[in-house]
Amino acid sequence: MTDASIPGPAALRPRRDRPSGTPAPSLRPGQRRARRRHVRNALVFISPWILGFLIFTAWPIIYSGYLSLTDYDVLTDPNFVGFDNYQALTTDPKVAMALQNTFVFAALSVPTNIILSLGLAVLLHRTVRARGFFRTAFYLPNMTPPVAVGVLLLLLFNGHNGLVNDVLEFFGIPGPAWTTDPTWVKPGLVLMSLWTLGASVIILLAALNNVPRDLLDAARVDGAGPVRRFVSVTLPMISSTLFFLVIVNTIAGMQSFTEAYTAYFGAGNDTYSNDAALFYVIYLFRQAFEFLNMGFASAMAWLLFLIIMVITAVQMVVGRRLVFYQGEDGG
Repeated sequence: MTDASIPGPAALRPRRDRPSGTPAPSLRPGQRRARRRHVRNALVFISPWILGFLIFTAWPIIYSGYLSLTDYDVLTDPNFVGFDNYQALTTDPKVAMALQNTFVFAALSVPTNIILSLGLAVLLHRTVRARGFFRTAFYLPNMTPPVAVGVLLLLLFNGHNGLVNDVLEFFGIPGPAWTTDPTWVKPGLVLMSLWTLGASVIILLAALNNVPRDLLDAARVDGAGPVRRFVSVTLPMISSTLFFLVIVNTIAGMQSFTEAYTAYFGAGNDTYSNDAALFYVIYLFRQAFEFLNMGFASAMAWLLFLIIMVITAVQMVVGRRLVFYQGEDGG
């Protein structure tokens, strides 16, 4: 068989230059066989992911939906109770408190993370020397285990001899009781979450590197200063990246768990336990694995899923009006 008889990618794609409404030309038997072969090969290559998704993601999601309709304590068989667990969510005061703590933490941490990450990315973008070193230095804290970050929080933000309060005292500022005062617990956790903003910095740096230079030069020729160029050219060109980070960080903030749990609710920790740090996923975890209320915890998980889905949908609607995507039609 010659090379000319083998249908290439262009032959397998439907033509785009035919008039609208005209049916696509039928494929020859050889082209149909080639298309089936390509699809079969693709399915073979992605089959490990498909199996992993079905076993470790799809099935647990479906089964947790079933458990949310049952009274299940792991030790005995599930007992179907209908929507009693969902009704119990509305009467448990700690569910409302945990949701409020989670919303406040996400509302504080997401904009703080985005603003500081953008500022650091801009500084790094303008740095010519040792840029690779600073990229690595910013990202390295992301490699720290979250449990270690939780322990580090107690060391740095200790109200009596923590490093943060020692620095504030050096400048004549009395430091608060970060780990015990309910007013300062969530701000302390927000500040500690900035330990891992390096990933956002690297993503934004890549977006800044992709801003077309000719647009910035044209704005400079038109007399736009640095601030005007940043607001009118750079920000719109990286708005899709900022939008992505807002969504990802919001979802992460709504699921915050490890650092706060390690610092305030870990095994044997009675000193720092504080309801101000009781995030929704922490309360879910305790219901499931400390109190063995698996049915109630599954209902909590589905409620969180719905809340995150609604928040993400609202962000998507707002993003359509504010986000610019390169290559989209102007009309």
